[in-house]
Amino acid sequence: MADKIVFDNGKTTITLAEHAGFCYGVQRALETAYETIRKYRDNEDTQVRTFGPIIHNDDVIDGLKEMGVFICDAPGEVSPEDVIIIRSHGVGRDIESEIGQRAHRVIDATCPYVKRIHKLVSEAHEQGKQIVIIGDRNHHEVQGINGWCGYSAMILDNVDEAVSAVGKIAGEKTEGAPVFVVAQTTLNRRTWDECTGIILDRIPDAELNCTICSATGNRQNACRELAKKSDMMIIIGSRSSSNTRKLFEIAEEECSKTYFVENKRFLSLKDVKKCNRIGISAGASAPERIIKEVIAYMSEVITNNPEEKESSMQDMMEEIEKSFKVPQRNDIVKGEVIQVGPREVYVNLGYKKDGVIPKDEVSLEEGQDLESLFKVGDEVEAKVLKTDDGDGNVLLSRKKIEISAHWNEIVKAFEDKAVIEVKVVREVKGGVIASYKEVSGFIPMSQLNDRYVEKADEFIGQTLQVKVSRVDQRRNKAVFSHKTFLNEEKSKKIDQIWASLHVGDVVEGTVMRFTDYGAFVDIGGIDGLLHISEISWGKLKHPQEALTIGQKINVKILSMNQEKGKISLGLKQNTPEPWSVIDENYQVGQIIEGKVVQLKEYGAFVEIEPGLDGLVHISEIAARRVNNIADELTVGQTVSTKILDIDYEKRRISLSIKAALPEGEAEEQPEEETAE
Repeated sequence: MADKIVFDNGKTTITLAEHAGFCYGVQRALETAYETIRKYRDNEDTQVRTFGPIIHNDDVIDGLKEMGVFICDAPGEVSPEDVIIIRSHGVGRDIESEIGQRAHRVIDATCPYVKRIHKLVSEAHEQGKQIVIIGDRNHHEVQGINGWCGYSAMILDNVDEAVSAVGKIAGEKTEGAPVFVVAQTTLNRRTWDECTGIILDRIPDAELNCTICSATGNRQNACRELAKKSDMMIIIGSRSSSNTRKLFEIAEEECSKTYFVENKRFLSLKDVKKCNRIGISAGASAPERIIKEVIAYMSEVITNNPEEKESSMQDMMEEIEKSFKVPQRNDIVKGEVIQVGPREVYVNLGYKKDGVIPKDEVSLEEGQDLESLFKVGDEVEAKVLKTDDGDGNVLLSRKKIEISAHWNEIVKAFEDKAVIEVKVVREVKGGVIASYKEVSGFIPMSQLNDRYVEKADEFIGQTLQVKVSRVDQRRNKAVFSHKTFLNEEKSKKIDQIWASLHVGDVVEGTVMRFTDYGAFVDIGGIDGLLHISEISWGKLKHPQEALTIGQKINVKILSMNQEKGKISLGLKQNTPEPWSVIDENYQVGQIIEGKVVQLKEYGAFVEIEPGLDGLVHISEIAARRVNNIADELTVGQTVSTKILDIDYEKRRISLSIKAALPEGEAEEQPEEETAE
């Protein structure tokens, strides 16, 4: 097929380049998508999604969204109910594997030419070869190819990168493991020739695999030749499309007046009128419909404006032509309010028919009416329900367009993992219905709260913050979760608490519960363990000897482990260790009171204060000879003692009960004789 003249009025020609528009891989991917949509359309248990944009064209992607097919950008977003279509650009081996493990089903729409590169790169990598990819490192195709060699490839975007990188490539090359070079399928052939020439100068044995798609080469050659003989070149396609951008670069080299347009709205009509030979080429992801629209639009501009003096007449003719056109069902139209009544609003659409918006198709708040919402002269936007309502008017809906906008907000919240507010309307089996503006969604009973909910009565009428857990606009289904929001907020709060705490801080806490080994203390939203050994300088058998449930105490943070969620606390650290200040409180010869805590054959241990014990030797218990300590003392008994000695090095205190007795009682008494 040669270049085709699609318009010729004797003065101006419009020529469409050979090999313009959809390539085989793109066409195959879209056919795969549409076939999958038809297959799963009525299956409520599955959701068809594409992994990344299936092709780089916003119009096509928007069309798929209208069919209920949305994009996921990471394997972690894939759910077990998803049917995933892998984009035409392909993905890495690891991503393909993870998607397969997560999804209900995976359908591979990777372009066969790209799939071939995956195989070549994978085999070369297994043989230990250094992979070099010439292409755009930010392009999905190149990232996918790199994923088939463990992301070890060296990627060259352009000639300058090849010049700076060739030395490194040669330096890392090992004997018997040659360099293996491939290309992005949409690479400019000139870039390939220049980059590989530089590589071969330093690495003569490099293995070159020109994997530029033949359709890409043909499209680029046809574009270049047409640009050479054109006054103006129009390149049609998405700005996110790599092959379309390369077509633009090629055309611009040959034709100074080269324009990049995504659709007819981007055309520069002023320049179109000035040129006689206009050439058109289109990227591999440009639909035929858009190409035809651009050509038709340009043809109308050239035909209807042959002379400047006729411009006013032409404007009028265009308006007359427009007035005979009628918007189609589901079109979004704008118009001016010309009449407002209690039951409908009439709108001048600029067509041969006026539009009418019934009251039922307007979202009114309580107490609001049409007269308070609309005024004559207002510009309104509405959706076409019917081209004829039976009375010769176009039936319009404000509510539908609002619902569509609200659905878009829900979809965006789902994609962005954002929080929205909904109002709980009524209880249904298994949960509740909640409304987001004009859209109703479902909250399962298990997602109403982060605690168990037996009845939903308490939530009816409440406004809740929720996350969107599932959305299916085609089936008008949305699922919300208040529990997810609460858990995330709780997690954020806990993270903030962790960030605010440091080892060594003294914080206030509340005693929450006891165990045999300590007490758990709430320190502002998270619990820390106050071990029994850290409660007092003295010995405790159970925490409740020193603490009570609900008691407010100041504790010191001894250690933290956020990964394990563990915090160790101390209470005794808030008071000095008794031996460190013993000189300030006790001296030899001082009379003190203490509690008997332990009895031994050789004496009794008396607690002076928690953490500070002294020994009363058996000989110092009484003024008479004592054979059995238990006959004189009991554990828990309070006794007066005199400090005989303080051994700082061994941390020992010697006490005497006998020496603390009044002077008369301290004299040793003779033992009573036992009657025979």
